[in-house]
Amino acid sequence: MSAKLRLGVNIDHVATVRNARGSGYPDPVRAALLAAEAGADGITAHLREDRRHITDADIARLSNELTIPLNLEMAATEEMLAIALRHGPHAACIVPEKREELTTEGGLDAAGQYDRLAPLCDALREAGIRVSLFIEPDAAQIDAAVRLGAPVVELHTGRYAELAGADQSAELKRLSDAAALAAKNAIEVHAGHGLTFDNVVPIAAIPQVRELNIGHFLIGQAIFDGLSPVVKHMRALMEEAR
Repeated sequence: MSAKLRLGVNIDHVATVRNARGSGYPDPVRAALLAAEAGADGITAHLREDRRHITDADIARLSNELTIPLNLEMAATEEMLAIALRHGPHAACIVPEKREELTTEGGLDAAGQYDRLAPLCDALREAGIRVSLFIEPDAAQIDAAVRLGAPVVELHTGRYAELAGADQSAELKRLSDAAALAAKNAIEVHAGHGLTFDNVVPIAAIPQVRELNIGHFLIGQAIFDGLSPVVKHMRALMEEAR
């Protein structure tokens, strides 16, 4: 049997709803605690440069109140590095970020930005923060992760989620091959972006994948079903896949 597959719940879009009215409700930290009670293994939060959803205060509270690991998604900037070093999350996942995008549109070009990423990865590692790189399922990006000394990669599943039929099957194979290559190089494999009840099982069945990070779908579905039942159902689907 494959190792237990962990679920990281991204609570960014609870903050999106809160910020739409400029009030303190709904509280993303409360959502994180509910997700933990429902079986989440970790909480992911993306502190964006423009603070469009998660805020600095949210990160401070999550750092103080969570009893499960916090995965801080961050751009490769000096500002975000300083924040990560100040709060000391369990992990920092470096993601590409553009102001005009609605959501993360693809993987980080770790190969093309090696010189920029190397000192940032070194600083995080020296502070005891686990470095993760959000990348496309591509051999060149995995090679860059190896050279950067990143212990974790998170494979971008957004393209898989958007495709259907034979095209989706081809992308699933690409993800599976990349997961195998990363694991062969002693890198822990995570995956995420665009995953739902309908498409998660084939990704969860990839034996090298150790963690899925899922946010937008879970928060959206929680409007209809409640956050705890949604997290529990996602966990059940993941466990069924294993």
